[in-house]
Formats: sequence, C-alpha cells, structure tokens
Amino acid sequence: MAEVMLFGEPMVMFVAKNQAPLEDVEEFSRFLAGAEINVAIGLTRLGHSAAYCTKLGDDPFGRYIEKKLKSEGIEAQITYDPLHWTGFQLKNRVIEGDPEVVYFRKNSAASHMTEADVDALDFTGAKILHVTGIPPALSQNCRDATYHLIETARAHGLLISFDPNLRPSLWESEEAMIRTVNDLASKADIVLPGTGEGKVLMGSDDPETIARFYRSIGADTVIVKDGSRGAYVSSSQGEKHYPGFRVPKVVDTVGAGDGFAVGILSAILEQLSLEETVRRGNAIGAIQVSVRSDNEGLPTREELKAFMG
Repeated sequence: MAEVMLFGEPMVMFVAKNQAPLEDVEEFSRFLAGAEINVAIGLTRLGHSAAYCTKLGDDPFGRYIEKKLKSEGIEAQITYDPLHWTGFQLKNRVIEGDPEVVYFRKNSAASHMTEADVDALDFTGAKILHVTGIPPALSQNCRDATYHLIETARAHGLLISFDPNLRPSLWESEEAMIRTVNDLASKADIVLPGTGEGKVLMGSDDPETIARFYRSIGADTVIVKDGSRGAYVSSSQGEKHYPGFRVPKVVDTVGAGDGFAVGILSAILEQLSLEETVRRGNAIGAIQVSVRSDNEGLPTREELKAFMG
C-alpha cells in the first residue's frame, strides 16, 4: 500500500492559451487539477508512493483523469458514477499573480463520495493521511466522509496532515466554512495554513498568532505559509521563521501551497530535520509559482536538488 493517502476531487482544467478574459478566449490547453492530486503527483515524482480515493463520472473526462493518475504512478481507488459528471474548471492566462478560475463542479460525481468509499480503503503500510478543506465543502456526505476518514486513519496509527485550502464559493456560508475547517484542523497532527487563510479563519494574518491558535486547539506542529517571505513553524521543537526562495518571475500562484505540502510530507517520510523539511517546502512552493499549470512544475528529485543546490 502507498505511504501517503489522499481523498478528493480531481478535475479537468482548461487553461487559456492567450491572455484575455475567459469570455474572449477561443483556445485552451487541457491539464489535470485538484489540490490533493497536485500533492499526489508531487510525491510520486520524488519517489514516494501515494494512494488517491475519488469518484468520477462515467464520461471522457473521468477516463482521461484515470489515465493521467496511472501515468503519474498514483494508486487510484476510483468509483465510476453513471449518474453524475466529472467536474472541470476554466483558468485564464496571466502575466503574473493570481488567474481567474471558474469551476463547474456542483453536483459532480466526486461530491457524492460517502463513508462507504472510505471503508473500502486499504490502510496497510500507510504512514500519512493528507486532507484538505475542499472535500468537506463539496457536500454534506463528503463532509461526513472526511471526518470518517480522519477517524479511521487515526485508528490505524497514521500521521494526519491538514491544509485548509479554502474555497469559499463551495461552502453554504462563511460561518460553516470557518467552523468546519477549524474543527478538522483540531484533529490533525500537522496544520498548514497560509497567512491569508488565517485572516479568514481566526482573524489574524500574523504567522505567530496563527500558529499559536492552531496549536492551542490540538495541532502538534503548525507551519504557516507566508508567501515569498517563507514559512513560520511552531512545534514542540521550538518556533522559527524560515526564509523563502527567490524566483525570477511569479507566473501563477495556484498550486504553490500544494507544492509546499509535497515538500513537507516527503521530508517527513525521509525523516529530515525540521529545518530541512521547511526548506524543501519553501523550495517546491517557489518552483511551482514559476509555471502556469497547477502541477506541471512539480520537480523530480534531480530537479529539486538542482534548484536547492
């Protein structure tokens, strides 16, 4: 079985070929997207094993996703749903910064995942469960399945990693989002919030304040993503800020947090020091903002070594 287990919604992503508002774009390139998918791809490229649980529509998009997962070496547990479609998204092309992203995922096949999908998972040999705040936003049954997954993983002795990965448009209300995401974070060993997420979730964008809050509700280690400034860590080993890596040009910030998670989780699997762990997270996050796809820039071990060296 895989070292890291993930659960979520993969989507087909169409990225505009030219820089224009989405309503004016006529040509798109097709990619695979999804926060948990990005993490799974990043881990396999570094030589680790990842298992991914999802539900897809019985349609061309679903079959495309299955082929892509297999080509990346990801162990996929896929259930095909004949009644609901695979989600997809459109993303425009920008010179730098955040692109516009439009989702077509309401009532998607993945939003119909249940606790039964979790019960079908094989946890043998798994070491880490990585969860984000996206699946619980998709539907109530996905929310229940997320809680059930964490409880089951805990019973099997897995380390629980949680990334808030906020998607406000998917939630029924901001209040429900804040309450649920913080509750899920309280059940994790490692929490990976960004400063912007901290502002929404607990009222502060100060890294030390954010870390103090999540440790007070149950997390053992909190690593706060602080953009180009790097990351701040608070754990039983102490507290410290680690500077980020400079990149010549920021092309697209989408997926940077997932790249950061790849660095953290892979380093934990390799039992690296806390400093090496955060440095790797900062490095892969920096690499990812240099490309326009959500996961195309995720490095192999050789590429990572060259960048960090």
